[in-house]
Amino acid sequence: MGTYSKEDILRLVEEEDIQFIRMQFTDLFGQLKNVAVTASQIGRALDGEIMLDGSSIQGSVRVEESDQYLRPDPATFAILTWRPQYGKVARLICDIYNPDGTPFDGDPRNILKRALRQAKSMGYDFHVGPELEFFLFQTDEEGRPTVKTSDKAGYFDLGPLDLGEGTRREVVLALEKMGVEIEASHHETAAGQHEIDLKYADALTAADNIMTFKLAVKTLAQKNGLYATFMPKPLRDAAGNGMHVNMSLFQDGRNLFYDESGERKLSLLARQFIAGLLEHAGSFCALTNPVVNSYKRLIPGYEAPCCLAWSESNRSALIRIPDPRGQGTRAELRSPDTACNPYLAFAACLAAGLDGVTRGLTPPPAVAGNLYAMPPEELAARGIRSLPVSLDAAVCAMETDKVIMEALGPYAARYAAGKRQEWEEYRTQVSQWELHRYLANC
Repeated sequence: MGTYSKEDILRLVEEEDIQFIRMQFTDLFGQLKNVAVTASQIGRALDGEIMLDGSSIQGSVRVEESDQYLRPDPATFAILTWRPQYGKVARLICDIYNPDGTPFDGDPRNILKRALRQAKSMGYDFHVGPELEFFLFQTDEEGRPTVKTSDKAGYFDLGPLDLGEGTRREVVLALEKMGVEIEASHHETAAGQHEIDLKYADALTAADNIMTFKLAVKTLAQKNGLYATFMPKPLRDAAGNGMHVNMSLFQDGRNLFYDESGERKLSLLARQFIAGLLEHAGSFCALTNPVVNSYKRLIPGYEAPCCLAWSESNRSALIRIPDPRGQGTRAELRSPDTACNPYLAFAACLAAGLDGVTRGLTPPPAVAGNLYAMPPEELAARGIRSLPVSLDAAVCAMETDKVIMEALGPYAARYAAGKRQEWEEYRTQVSQWELHRYLANC
């Protein structure tokens, strides 16, 4: 994404024959929304005059305070490369504002901006690099998604085994044309599963890029007769979809997590940040792993961490410190999944890490052994706790954590209420497994 002025965008809309502009925003629960305007309205749109009814959006305002305004971020202007190139479609990512000109407290993008301002006041810039996984499934005769794939490939395989290679390539090229830089892409461990890694960026840009990425993946998969899903655990006997988040703090372009003379070449700041993540990981789990299905991924044996531990190279730990050191020094949080709202997830992770810095926390000793195979009594003896085992437990943990609730701001309670409603809907369902197991035997 470039740096554009209002005049630049007005000129590009005319020169590129752009007919529609999608004013995009993300709701509290991570759903991408938009209000589309024609090219004739681009001036009004850039001036922040496009309104929306906030009361119709889950987790937003009440009906008596429904008027809200979309203020586009000019830096996010991009042409949607998968749309027809005659009468083009562009997009602008927007912040939501109240009629009095103040930022809307329930806007996830504003929540992350507030967290980033807090970090900046401490002298830090927060950078993240997400690694996103997804499945490509076949559709049935009516175009509805299935969980079937004719793909027989595994980790790092390529065509002809990897039947999703073409779609994955289209996604990468489309995103690069939109200014989203891609570091790598490959087939993942499960049949039909793929990973695309986005380049390190400041947290706001990274969150914007994730929302663009998810739209591109779903749109291009549909164009190719496939269905893309970011559901955390769509298949019982296969690994789920994770979103490993590499993170570090910078100052004046220098990575503050690196210290040549530090233990493992990590700075004291990095260790304090890691300690903060471990301290609050169970509480921000409701944000990084936000749906009922998330907790079917977080079980031992399927490449997702369950234990609150850190390590240098141990992939069974919640946090690991990958190679290399120097400007690339980072902490990789391995628990988040691709269903999360990246704005809220990043705001919570940043708040957790900074709490560790502010309080001068010290992380526990790094763990080298395979945590998946470690018996419960050994975990207990080492003082290694586990992540919540359900969405209900995760929401309870979040609600009792002052740091995470304050990071979300006034709309934290609405987020928790929405997740409790989701849990209650799930809890009251009678599944096919229950009918098969108990109907004849009880």
